[in-house]
Amino acid sequence: MKLQFDRNLLEKYNIAGPRYTSYPPATFFHEEYGNENYKESVILSNDETPENVSVYVHIPFCPQLCTFCGCTTYTGMGQSTIEKYIDVLIKEIELVSKDVSKDRKLTQVHWGGGTPNAISAKLIRRVTDTIKANFNFADEYEMAMECSPAYLDFNMVDELRDMGFNRISLGVQDFKKEVLTAINRRPAKVPVGEMIAYLKKVGFSGINIDLVYGLPFQTQESFRETVAEALAANPDRLVTFSYAHIPQVISRQRMLEQYGLPTPDEKITMLEDAYNMAIEAGYVAIGMDHFAKPDDEFAIALEQKKLHRNFQGYCTRETTGQVYGFGTSSISQLFNAYSQNEKTIKKYMERVEADGRAVVRGYRLNQKEQIVRQVINELMCNYYADFRQIAADFSVETDEVYAAVEFAEEKVQSFIDDGLLTIENDAFTVIGQGRYVIRNIAMAFDPALKQGKGQYSKTV
Repeated sequence: MKLQFDRNLLEKYNIAGPRYTSYPPATFFHEEYGNENYKESVILSNDETPENVSVYVHIPFCPQLCTFCGCTTYTGMGQSTIEKYIDVLIKEIELVSKDVSKDRKLTQVHWGGGTPNAISAKLIRRVTDTIKANFNFADEYEMAMECSPAYLDFNMVDELRDMGFNRISLGVQDFKKEVLTAINRRPAKVPVGEMIAYLKKVGFSGINIDLVYGLPFQTQESFRETVAEALAANPDRLVTFSYAHIPQVISRQRMLEQYGLPTPDEKITMLEDAYNMAIEAGYVAIGMDHFAKPDDEFAIALEQKKLHRNFQGYCTRETTGQVYGFGTSSISQLFNAYSQNEKTIKKYMERVEADGRAVVRGYRLNQKEQIVRQVINELMCNYYADFRQIAADFSVETDEVYAAVEFAEEKVQSFIDDGLLTIENDAFTVIGQGRYVIRNIAMAFDPALKQGKGQYSKTV
């Protein structure tokens, strides 16, 4: 069924709000939470759920900085600095992993950045070998890397496969030279279609292409051509991210204003086209902006209402674990707490060398916040939150779930009136175009939002 957005509806709900990659959002993290708190949280996590372990590795280096990007990255670093960073990263992994029970299985490793595939295979192997030596890998695990196609060739793919990597995400963003030049990004080293065919040939799965809409020089027609080229490459998954222009937070984004940016209505049209083209090509819509083939584990998990996500993106309940982050700016997502490392390379390396950890801030959750987190996560991922089931998960009464989210019918009445949400037998179901204002719906279940911490991008 072809999607056409109700422009009045989207305009009504297009306000600033959290992205809810965590709950509470990272704007609530505070500096009173430090190294010793994190050590305690890691030890506690061994007796909490999920039992599985996920590892995130942050490589903050980029050969050149993309002007649209909001990640913690650095360019112009010499090889000696990169090698020293890897030495320190390994030290952090070795120390923190001592507090993670070897009875637990590691099911997910995710490398992000920066541009992880821009450092040498030799350095990647050193870190990978360290992870293998210090964690107990499950028989079925996912080891993924976010890669820039500009620095990925067949030799690097072979090296990664030999190390045990089995999934790759290609940050294409756009195929048009004019757009890539404006955002200071190089084109693919190997044509993306050829690269995906080779990845599949050597055993990679869950391969996805990331696109971004809302960038300079993008038009409805040009983005349609980009989406068509991406679909022709036949990835397992396709992602169409909305560019969030927040130059007051990310100063380098101001450079894009000299070219002009698509209007909100033009961005909505791009999303509409991407949705319709992906569905017509046989993909299933996942979340606000992801698409997966029907036999992909994400599509299956959504159908079973078992889709999950963390700071690294969507995952299934089978593959997800509590996340232990390593490297500059990395965030650990444990059941009981969040923890973030120092953002600058210098401070991160100094602190790890001195103490083995480099926590700069974090947040400890109480049970009420854990309940709210699960409600919001279920809505964001599965468009469905069963308060009775959530109550059972926490061994509390259903009324306590309503109390935790400070539920009031007037908070959701407009979504009900607009045909975006239904309530039946303590279960909340997002319907129709509700998935495209899902951040707004989640905000209605967020009692912390009234504290007004942080600056957020628009929800649509």
